[in-house]
Amino acid sequence: MVIPVILCGGSGTRLWPLSRTAYPKQLHPLINEKSLLQQTIIRMTGLPQMGQPMIICNQDYRFIVAEQCRDLDVQAQIILESTGKNTAPAATLAALLLEQQKPNDLMLVLPADHIIQPCEPLEQSIQQAAALIHAHPELLVTFGVVPLRPETGYGYIQKGESLGKDAFTVKQFVEKPDEATAEHYIRSQAYFWNSGMFIFKPSSFLREMQRHAPDILEICRHCAEHIQKDMDFHRIPIETFARCRSDSIDYAVMERSDTIAVVALNADWNDVGSWSAMSDIHPKDSSGNVLQGDVVATHVKNSYLRSESRLLAATGVSDLIVIETSDAVLVTHQNQCQEVKKLVSLLKNKNRPETEKHRKDYRPWGYYDILHSGPNFQIKRLVVKSMAKLSLQMHYYRSEHWIVLRGTATVTCGEKIFELQANQSTFISAATQHRLENNTPEPLELIEVQTGSYFGEDDIIRFEDLYQREATQ
Repeated sequence: MVIPVILCGGSGTRLWPLSRTAYPKQLHPLINEKSLLQQTIIRMTGLPQMGQPMIICNQDYRFIVAEQCRDLDVQAQIILESTGKNTAPAATLAALLLEQQKPNDLMLVLPADHIIQPCEPLEQSIQQAAALIHAHPELLVTFGVVPLRPETGYGYIQKGESLGKDAFTVKQFVEKPDEATAEHYIRSQAYFWNSGMFIFKPSSFLREMQRHAPDILEICRHCAEHIQKDMDFHRIPIETFARCRSDSIDYAVMERSDTIAVVALNADWNDVGSWSAMSDIHPKDSSGNVLQGDVVATHVKNSYLRSESRLLAATGVSDLIVIETSDAVLVTHQNQCQEVKKLVSLLKNKNRPETEKHRKDYRPWGYYDILHSGPNFQIKRLVVKSMAKLSLQMHYYRSEHWIVLRGTATVTCGEKIFELQANQSTFISAATQHRLENNTPEPLELIEVQTGSYFGEDDIIRFEDLYQREATQ
């Protein structure tokens, strides 16, 4: 059996303004109606000999990840990191847990944000790698993508001696090259793209972690021994994990170990690492454009225009990438996509909230969308899922007006409990305990008008919460 271990961390800053800290690229439906995480899960559950997936993600994403798994009717073991520490600690935690649960199975480590089409070559490569490990249990195997072009945005793997058909020892891992070096790699036919995907026995990986990164292993072992179940999630000790240094699997183990092999993956693979990569995925029109959303373009060539919330109109431009969201617009040249990460860093230094969150914020009960705000007011649209409820809570600095648009709301306001239908409203004064529930099979939609002096989400005092979230103040 092979256990998929899906690494769902990372902020995907190169895909800003769509990808943000609180809702990164792997949780977005960038290609079709399913998110990149969901596509990864579907890809794995569709292959033979695959066990229940394990997903490692930041605790801030836990309800979104759980909801996306439920949408697929997939049971997954979700491990929560309190802070991102790169891929080596995440994979080590998974290996320690699987060594306890399924010591004879293989673990297949996968980023959540890759696109691989079609799936048949991946299945063949996994089977080939599993057979190689069966013959040589000590091996850590990575997958090298057969390169289609000189690419400066990917790392490379130089193959060594043959271990059989399309399998090799690894001579060296190479950082992202310049254009001339990338062209040399392609001509030599001795290099693969580094996919960042791995397969090995948990015990073999832990042995190499003990040899090359014992400090990470020690902290992760303590975390695995003190893991706690929390609803559908598994939490690791926050303070202990905070002491772990950040490192990637490549740096911590793969570049140091002498038991590394690579199996060729001859598929259309994309790590969706930039907007130009996104553009390459989609079919282009006769002018070389990719137009998504409400876009009208005339005399535009070789451009990627994407609208998320309103009309985007362009004329007389070429080689541009324009990404529109409800609160930010990115305009960049096709050749400058890798600079978006630096732009996001600049915005963070200016404390711009657009780097952290979208207007729409997903919660375990549904979501809200900030429609408008001013010095003494804020207007939200709330959508509450069927049979869901918000926490019993109170605010010190704001009052709230609720107007039901669709569905039936069950309202707790102080000592009173009552129902509101469409076109009905109520008022919740500051410092009053209140709760909103949807006890019907249909979604509940309402407008919330907040008035007061402060509207931050930290002005929520929770008294009861179905989702066991901590009170903030």
